[in-house]
Amino acid sequence: MLKAKTRWQLADYDEQLAAALAVECGLTPLVSKLLVIRGIDSPQKARDFLQAGPELFYDPFLLDGMEQSVHRIRQAIEKKEPICIYGDYDADGVSSTSFMVHLLRQMGAVFDYYIPNRFTEGYGLHKDALAHLHEKGYKLVVTVDTGISAVEQVEYANQLGLEIIVTDHHEPPAVIPEAFAVINPKKPSCSYPFDMLAGVGVAFKLGHALLGEAPLHLADLAAVGTIADLVPLVDENRILARVGLKRLNQTRNVGLQALIRVCGLADSELSAGHVGFALGPRLNASGRLETAESAVKLLTTEDLDEAEQCAQALDDLNRERQELVQTMTEEAIQMVREHYPPDEHRVLVVAKEGWNVGVVGIVASRLVEQFYRPTIVLGIDPVKGTAKGSARSIAGFDLYEALTECKEWLPHYGGHTMAAGMTLPTENLDPLRQRLNELAKEWLTADDFTPLTKVDVAMDIQEVSLDAAEQLEQLAPYGMGNPTPLVMLEDVESVGMRTIGRDDNHLKCSLQKQGTTVDAIGFNWAHVTKKVTPKAKFRVLGELSVNEWNGNRKPQLTIRDMSVPHQQLFDWRGSRDKWEKWLQLVEEPASWTVVFREESYASFTAKALPEQSNSVLYVGAADMKDPFPALQTVILYDLPKRRSELTAILAQVRQAERIYCLFGDPDLGMERLSCPGREHFKQLYQFLVQVPVVPQIHLDALAKRLKWKRSLLDGMIAIFMELGLLAEEPDQYRLQNPGEKRPLESSLLYQAWKEEAELATELLLSSSEDLIRTFHQLVETATI
Repeated sequence: MLKAKTRWQLADYDEQLAAALAVECGLTPLVSKLLVIRGIDSPQKARDFLQAGPELFYDPFLLDGMEQSVHRIRQAIEKKEPICIYGDYDADGVSSTSFMVHLLRQMGAVFDYYIPNRFTEGYGLHKDALAHLHEKGYKLVVTVDTGISAVEQVEYANQLGLEIIVTDHHEPPAVIPEAFAVINPKKPSCSYPFDMLAGVGVAFKLGHALLGEAPLHLADLAAVGTIADLVPLVDENRILARVGLKRLNQTRNVGLQALIRVCGLADSELSAGHVGFALGPRLNASGRLETAESAVKLLTTEDLDEAEQCAQALDDLNRERQELVQTMTEEAIQMVREHYPPDEHRVLVVAKEGWNVGVVGIVASRLVEQFYRPTIVLGIDPVKGTAKGSARSIAGFDLYEALTECKEWLPHYGGHTMAAGMTLPTENLDPLRQRLNELAKEWLTADDFTPLTKVDVAMDIQEVSLDAAEQLEQLAPYGMGNPTPLVMLEDVESVGMRTIGRDDNHLKCSLQKQGTTVDAIGFNWAHVTKKVTPKAKFRVLGELSVNEWNGNRKPQLTIRDMSVPHQQLFDWRGSRDKWEKWLQLVEEPASWTVVFREESYASFTAKALPEQSNSVLYVGAADMKDPFPALQTVILYDLPKRRSELTAILAQVRQAERIYCLFGDPDLGMERLSCPGREHFKQLYQFLVQVPVVPQIHLDALAKRLKWKRSLLDGMIAIFMELGLLAEEPDQYRLQNPGEKRPLESSLLYQAWKEEAELATELLLSSSEDLIRTFHQLVETATI
């Protein structure tokens, strides 16, 4: 048995609809199923999803507030009125601001931009900033990626005589700001067909309306912000990401070119993953640690040298951010283990002075990965007596709802189901932690604390083909709302399993079933090679793709999770380095060693450290009625003498994941494992008839004469004594009742010896397959 890392939840889908789409659109069954799972319910929608071209953009004037916004901005451009772009410091805000810079520059506007400082101002519109802009002579402010909640700030701007056009995508509050115009597809009065645009997506629609055509030459910026902001990559977001990635791979933006080079991706075909894990974090880094100024300069400059300097500065900041995150994460993990152990806390709330509030969200995500608990990480400001932080959740725990239940301790909070931010007085941390844990006890079950993985399709290995893998590429780009498809293969064997990579961290193998073979690779899965047997039957979860090498294209599965649903038996019989192997195995969690023989147990007490011998069971002194602890690994160190002993153990450990057979080494008196036959007893008896009295000092000579080992002779003498045929006298043995017949089977010693020998033969001389079959039969028939 090998447990999967996560719980797998297989998606439901309409099989008839999937079959119809496959026929109508010429798709493989796999792709048609994936489309149905993603909500595609007609051939036309399937074609639109797969093609996702700019011709499918909606009319931007369907957005409420667009017409008056376009009129006002054009008026300002014509009259040379200065326009201020008011943005945000994250990757979406930076991309939105940069997009508007390029757009207004193209239209000949007089303009500048303003992005608040995360540390001194915080998110959103600020009265001081608006007053400053008014003093500088601005009359029109266009927000991007912000402003929808700025009711008081917009009212203040109105009093100053500033006109505000809000473009935003965040959830609107109950009261909308009284701005000159508000463009937000989520606004209740807006009937726009798609309401999940990123901030840069809304800016793109404004650009579309201002230019009279989609600004595809700026789609690279739109793609970066859209992907980095983790909005669902469906509908118009999918179009922006797809068109934008194509543009990004041929970008003329010197800043993006420099950033791509700094990331080491100049020779790569850029994907959504590269944006999410390379470009986006660097654009975010400046706003997290300093200001977003260098990020906007990078994306808007036309000077090659300045672009290189900004890109390098962002890369340096990102490296500093990574080091900072690592340090804070280590401190937070230590704090959790020392003060808030996960087995006692279902929600983790950690806070510390000096923690950078710009990266607490990343640290919270790391703690969720480590402990799989809803987590809040906060930086404490000792001067203000406040804690400011971010939260990340797990499936089943609605974070926003939970924080709402705790609003009496949270003067400022916001967010959604899986992520949130908040500021609170430090004295409220303990009651907040206590209440959140109470809610978690009410809302979550034990299963909820095992990560959940949503699986798209269970495939037969024969369905895995190059055609299916190639068609899958049409579903990209992948991201939120359109995750990379995960397929499941069941009851497959691994062929040629080996470790690869500089540090042998990765797994390479072929998966096989009924003559069909598929290549597979598992990054950071090398540890599995030590936990599975050659004949193990796997359930494998992975991503199907095309692997091209030396001009050959083949389907390949990238392993994301795997399990062996049955108990595994490891045939390590007769290992020369038995003690070293045992030492390795006892390092595994929940391992237990079973020793059947007194001499083996004596060796443990002589060699093992106390902490090693704590999990050793000597069967000869154990009460088998006592239940075993929860086990992963059981080590059968030596051979059992009785079948009943083995079945009793197997009855107790039927839930163990792995059983290791270490028995069979020659230091356990192997001569005892072959029971003498009747001819041996006849030969010894005939000698005793001739020599009725045998001095004990002559037993070695007698064994040598009979060509037996001394232990064999001693065992047979003990059986004759039990049968009343020999009597032990001082320093000698004497034959008794000569001529009287006693059946061997009436000797309990003989029966035990014979059973021991037969069991040893069965366990030691059988093939690995027969050994596994024997154990499985014993497990099935064993009863506690």
